[in-house]
Amino acid sequence: MTAIPEENHSPRWTGGERPDPPLTGDEREILTAYLDWHRRTFELKCLGVPPHRLSEKAIPPSGLSLHGLLRHLAGVERWWFRMQFAGEQVPHLYYSDEDPDQDFDDLDGDVEEAFAVWRAECARSREIVAAASLDDTGTSFATGRPVSLRRIVVNTLAEYARHNGHADLLRERIDGATGM
Repeated sequence: MTAIPEENHSPRWTGGERPDPPLTGDEREILTAYLDWHRRTFELKCLGVPPHRLSEKAIPPSGLSLHGLLRHLAGVERWWFRMQFAGEQVPHLYYSDEDPDQDFDDLDGDVEEAFAVWRAECARSREIVAAASLDDTGTSFATGRPVSLRRIVVNTLAEYARHNGHADLLRERIDGATGM
């Protein structure tokens, strides 16, 4: 197999750390560590990008941007952990029935404020998970049926994994940086 010359590789971004998930542990420890790893991965993919460039929709025809993904992930945290699992009566962040895609489309807000909202939602989600059993259930708004915290954590892991892939492509288009 022929090695690919270095000049064909995009530069890897540097800066920022994240702990590796444990190689052993109980189910809760492994699941929550991987969820936090993915949260930090997303944050690192945005690190060092000038705020105005976070709103760039850099991969046409897609309407995705890092800012939009940030807003979307804050909404995901709130929707799954606070609203459906914990039953908190809080409003949607960047969604309405009249404008369901405003998390991705309406990027006029302050990026730093969006990061603060996302971090607060992640912190609240961690509190909810720490206080409950993975077997505890909330109510799925889509079906009215019980949904376990375990299912919510796994779903949220999948959501972050999918969007971290999007974020990696967006970041590479913005400034050429790649990496985990």
